[in-house]
Amino acid sequence: MNRSLLVLGILLLALAGPAAAKLEHFKISPVHTRVAFQVSHDGFSNPIASFSQPSGELDFDPDDVAGARVDVRIPIATLDLGDAHWQGKILDPTFFDSKKYPEARFVSSKVSKTGDNAYAIEGTLTLHGVSHPVTLQATFNALKRHPLTLRRTIGFSATGTLKRSDFGMDSWKNLVGDDVRLMIEVEAEKSGSTATNEADNASER
Repeated sequence: MNRSLLVLGILLLALAGPAAAKLEHFKISPVHTRVAFQVSHDGFSNPIASFSQPSGELDFDPDDVAGARVDVRIPIATLDLGDAHWQGKILDPTFFDSKKYPEARFVSSKVSKTGDNAYAIEGTLTLHGVSHPVTLQATFNALKRHPLTLRRTIGFSATGTLKRSDFGMDSWKNLVGDDVRLMIEVEAEKSGSTATNEADNASER
C-alpha cells in the first residue's frame, strides 16, 4: 500500500512539473524604461537621442529562459533630441514620419542565455511600417522587491544595432550614418503579485 502511494506521488510530481515553473509576468514601467540610439553625424560625432513612455510586458524566469518573452511598444513622438527644430525634422516624413507611423514595436521570438546574467533576445522590430529581425544583447540586472513600491521588480540593460535603411529610412545618406546603435534600459513590475496588492492596499489606507 505504501509503495503504491509512493509511486502515485512520484507520478503526480512528474505531471506537475511544468506548473512548477517560475516564469513570471511583468508590466514595463514607462517611467524607468528608456530607448536611446546613436548614429553618426557626418563623422563628427555620434549624437544620442531617446524615446520615452514605452509600454509592454515581459515573461521571465532566470533559471529557465525557454518561455521568456518580451513585447514592447514605443511612441515615436516622444523622441528627444535636445533641439526642437531638429526634433521636428527627424519626426517628419524625412525620417520617422511619426504621424503616419506613430509607434515602433519589438516582439521577441527567442531568448537564449549567453553567459552569466547575459542573454541574446531575437525578435522582430516593426518601425516606419517595415518589420525586420533585430537581436539585442541583454544583461539581467536584478529581480527583487523594490524598496519603495514593495512590488517585485525586474531590470535589464540591452544593446543592439540596426541599419536605418532596412526600415526604409534612407534620406541624407551623405550626412547621417546608416548604422544605428541601440541602448535600452528596462524596469518592469510583476503583474498581480501579492507584493503589488499589499503596496496598493497600503497606499489606500
